[in-house]
Amino acid sequence: MTCTICPRTCGVEREKGHLGFCAMGQNPVVARAAPHYWEEPCISGERGSGCVFFSGCNLRCVFCQNYEISAQGRGQEVTVPHLRDIFRRLEAQGVHNLNLVTGAHFTPAIAEALNPSPPLPVVWNSAGYETVQTLRTLEGKVQVYLPDMKYSDAALARQLSAAPDYPAVASAAIQEMFRQTGPYELDKDGMLVRGVMIRHLVLPGYLNNTFGVLDWIRETFRPGDVLVSLMGQYTPNHRGGPDRPLTPEEYARAVDYMTALGLLEGYTQELDSAEEAYTPAFDGTGV
Repeated sequence: MTCTICPRTCGVEREKGHLGFCAMGQNPVVARAAPHYWEEPCISGERGSGCVFFSGCNLRCVFCQNYEISAQGRGQEVTVPHLRDIFRRLEAQGVHNLNLVTGAHFTPAIAEALNPSPPLPVVWNSAGYETVQTLRTLEGKVQVYLPDMKYSDAALARQLSAAPDYPAVASAAIQEMFRQTGPYELDKDGMLVRGVMIRHLVLPGYLNNTFGVLDWIRETFRPGDVLVSLMGQYTPNHRGGPDRPLTPEEYARAVDYMTALGLLEGYTQELDSAEEAYTPAFDGTGV
């Protein structure tokens, strides 16, 4: 079958070993599966989030912190039964949820591995660049959506992620996620058990892009609908993108803008999070 899973609609036959934009075959490739403690508090909690990091990606973000798996493909190919076993082993470790990180290009296999439904909330942790049609195959299988909304500026999306259609695509995708889950729900311990939390990374020198994203959230959702996580952990690298960290002044302006819009439900971030130490080792742990 030709691949139309993501907005790239490459049309390659991945089951025959032909590679499209994501550079991945049909079976999932996993780089790490282990409790993770550096997500937002309502995701990680005290026992950690059971993160499964998938390799490959349908974006080309020049600032990606997970470059060795997103672009270089580091990881181990697994079958659907193997992936299901990974989920069960994480459950046995007592994590709060199953957190599936950047698996959009493996959606059919992941959806199959989620049968039968795990006893924990399933978190779909994605770049936001997904089709509504593919997301609908996850309905009832995913309780929490954790998408990025990276760009309101199409030209910037082209420049930094090779995806000029990103704002329109992600907008439709996030609205579909919300349709599936409805307003967010926290349990008695403050853990997110259902709903959508939108992440946005503030990029140095591009505050107008951030303002546009926050405007879109305010215009699209009502208070109490979604959580917002405004991140300041941009880390410069040699692959392109802004060549300096975000300044405290820039981040403060972004936080002030979010507050002025009334987007008060969610999280801001300490700028010391912009360290490579917060990126886990993609060494095959738990695979």
